[in-house]
Amino acid sequence: MVALVIAFRRILRELVSGIKTVLTLVLTLFLDLLFAAYNLLTPDRPAGRVVPQGHPGRCSCPALNALANHGVLPRDGKSIKFTEVTDAVCRVYNLSPTLSFLLGDFIAGSLVRNFRTDRLDLADIDVHNCIEHDASLTRVDHFHDPDQDKIAHEGIDGVLASGTGPGGNLTPPDIARLLGKRRVEAKTRNPKFSLALIHKLFGSANGTMLLTIFGGRVDDLRSFLGEERLPDGWESRIRHRMGMTAFEFNFKVFSVELSIKEEVDDSIARAGQERYLRAGEAESRKNA
Repeated sequence: MVALVIAFRRILRELVSGIKTVLTLVLTLFLDLLFAAYNLLTPDRPAGRVVPQGHPGRCSCPALNALANHGVLPRDGKSIKFTEVTDAVCRVYNLSPTLSFLLGDFIAGSLVRNFRTDRLDLADIDVHNCIEHDASLTRVDHFHDPDQDKIAHEGIDGVLASGTGPGGNLTPPDIARLLGKRRVEAKTRNPKFSLALIHKLFGSANGTMLLTIFGGRVDDLRSFLGEERLPDGWESRIRHRMGMTAFEFNFKVFSVELSIKEEVDDSIARAGQERYLRAGEAESRKNA
């Protein structure tokens, strides 16, 4: 009898938890849709009025590192509330409250922590293939250097030199092309390369952030990516009154991801075969 009561209570608890999760997601997306409609019906904020007065204008995420470097988040990057992260990215980068919540809640869930009560060190998100992933535009692969707070200056210089927009600024086709090239390169050089669909979308999301928050402007991105700080007087290029919503952001993310031709022209598969052949040749020479 006791065992039945325990089993029932566990099932009920899991059921209630699942219902709460679904209801939270549905409510968040409903609010996000309202924010998106509000953005469409109202004029954008004028330049210079995007973020509140007093806000600026170390981990594998330059956006969070920059917030810590400016003191918006604790400078040591430790013992940070998930709600602090959500509030900071909302205020400084002008993401909608709903998108900011979804990002913070996803990080908490990935680390198996409670969004409302737990804390994190920024370094916690560097667990390989949790949020950190291979083929990043701003970091070398974990296989080559597990220390993912290091800035990949050579790769970033290549990104900043690849813009085809006015003034050499980055465009959506540029980001798609760079991500495709990076995936082929990583597949060729990294014997433990892995990139699940969710991590592909992370990569496209990071690229989309460069296009939206920074407008693809290489002058701003040079200090953001190369030094992980925001330029003096900087403000987000997103000027919607309710910030960038999850609907708008995800539409842009999928647009970038679906434009990566390397995912359908077999070049990634060929890169894997090339790596396999090279490994076989090296083993043969070793045993000769």
